[in-house]
Amino acid sequence: MTTDILDELAWRGLIAQTTGQDELGESLASGPITVYCGFDPTAPSLHHGHLVQLVLLRHLQQAGHRVLPLVGGATGMIGDPRMSGERVMNTKDTVAEWVERLRSQISRFLDFDGDNAAQMVNNLDWTGDLTAIDMLREVGKHFRLGTMIAKDTVARRLASDEGISFTEFSYQVLQGNDFLELYRRHGCTLQTGGNDQWGNLLSGVELIRKAEGEAVHAMTTPLITKADGTKFGKTEGGAVWLAPDMMSPYAFYQFWINTDDADVIRFAKIFTFRTREEIEELERKVETEPFKREAQRTLAWDVTALVHGAAAADAVVQASQALFGRAELEGLDERTLAGCAQELGGVEAPSDTTVVDALVLAGIVKSKSDARRAVQDGGAYLNNAKVDQLETTLGDVASLAGGWTVLRRGKKSVGMLRVV
Repeated sequence: MTTDILDELAWRGLIAQTTGQDELGESLASGPITVYCGFDPTAPSLHHGHLVQLVLLRHLQQAGHRVLPLVGGATGMIGDPRMSGERVMNTKDTVAEWVERLRSQISRFLDFDGDNAAQMVNNLDWTGDLTAIDMLREVGKHFRLGTMIAKDTVARRLASDEGISFTEFSYQVLQGNDFLELYRRHGCTLQTGGNDQWGNLLSGVELIRKAEGEAVHAMTTPLITKADGTKFGKTEGGAVWLAPDMMSPYAFYQFWINTDDADVIRFAKIFTFRTREEIEELERKVETEPFKREAQRTLAWDVTALVHGAAAADAVVQASQALFGRAELEGLDERTLAGCAQELGGVEAPSDTTVVDALVLAGIVKSKSDARRAVQDGGAYLNNAKVDQLETTLGDVASLAGGWTVLRRGKKSVGMLRVV
């Protein structure tokens, strides 16, 4: 049992607010407690924001505590109110499908065997058969309208032109009831979530106090931003998804390896399980040898391995090196190459396409004259083999898995074409 888990989480930057930090610390230190965090299926995949919560749950489980990841089969049908605009309600079949996808994703991060095995729960199990009368009589009576309206998101929505529906307004009642049910069923005494969920978390704390006369706790993680204050986790394709069919492991790895020096150590504390000594060493190397980008490479590999597995992380590292001629391309599998192509904007081309036309199609050069010059100067490569004949076609070079061919000009300009 790790007794100083709160100190560890605070050092890693994983604590924003808690209810009674001294009392929570005593509770965590006195023996295993049960903690839960909810994940609503409002999309077919979790994203980088959910990853913070999964990492937090894993730290707590490794410290000896019991964790209950909750997939919101009920709350996912409504959706937590956003700062602007009503959510589109998905069909029950869609929500059920996404519940299973999220369950599968979450299962990678926690240990579901052993003395303090994690247990997956679904709030549809206790909410699905709850009647409106029962909800109003047994749960609603404990909520005060003034407190509900004062919640930041609700207040902003009420002040907007579109307002807020009763459906989304009632979300905090459902989430509060989840905490109450898990307290009764599993003895759960701590709920975690992002700092934007603080009001909803307090709803559950207050509900248990009124309904059971017991004190429980809430803890939030900070909303992650970059050192310059801008939002963290946005890409050209949208969110940083954890599902490989929505963001390839290669693209995922590239997102993390492009982390700025000003952010990399903070992100390593939050998203990896490296020790203090290891992170302090990475910090020293950022200061003394920033050009080696060892901290970025460590962060990218660790997070990719955490989300997609060590084999996938190794494959994308090899792919990153091979694309620029520093490793062999032939060993890359079709899935990895397809992920690279998606990130690089790969297109299709017939096998009789010349290297000149291929360089233009791949977006490596702007014109055929630039392409001819690249070939004549010895700077054009097909699958890392130098090409010195303008008439060379894609069909003259053995394609990689999936029919892909990697084109390169010099050391930095890379593109991909799939031979058809």
